Amino acid sequence: MAHPLINRDFYEAIIRFDTDEAAQETFYRVMDTVTERNGRRETIRTQILRAYAMLFCDELNMAPGQPAGADEVEATADRLYTGSMGFDPAHWYRMQHHFPVIDEDNYDRFAALVIADLNAGPLREAAVNGGDMLLVGGMDPLHMTPDQRRLQQVRTVGPGEVEA
Repeated sequence: MAHPLINRDFYEAIIRFDTDEAAQETFYRVMDTVTERNGRRETIRTQILRAYAMLFCDELNMAPGQPAGADEVEATADRLYTGSMGFDPAHWYRMQHHFPVIDEDNYDRFAALVIADLNAGPLREAAVNGGDMLLVGGMDPLHMTPDQRRLQQVRTVGPGEVEA
């Protein structure tokens, strides 16, 4: 999602959200900013949730253009890995960024973190410099057998794919 407010400062604000009131203010200011695109006025929050749905919620049969909600983000968060798949929490995106629970209070922040990271965070830097990409695995890897995890289809998501 190519918007100037989705930048490194926004990414850093999301990372510091739990410990810094100024970061919280930055997060809410950006998320609540209204933009106009193709004659449609909507918030950055809606654009982020729509981009998240387009990239990660394809198996949930959502209507095209529908923004992801708390249930959709929670249902897909465990599909995201950086570098490689497996039970190593360092590779699970949500655990790497300390999101043990995704619910109505933080689903938009998790989605914003993913999109901001792909646009201006370490994931973008790693992709540009030839390193790790964001991997999207199968639904619910926690309940897969080891054979299912090994055989699951995985796709990479790079910074150029984040246009909402």
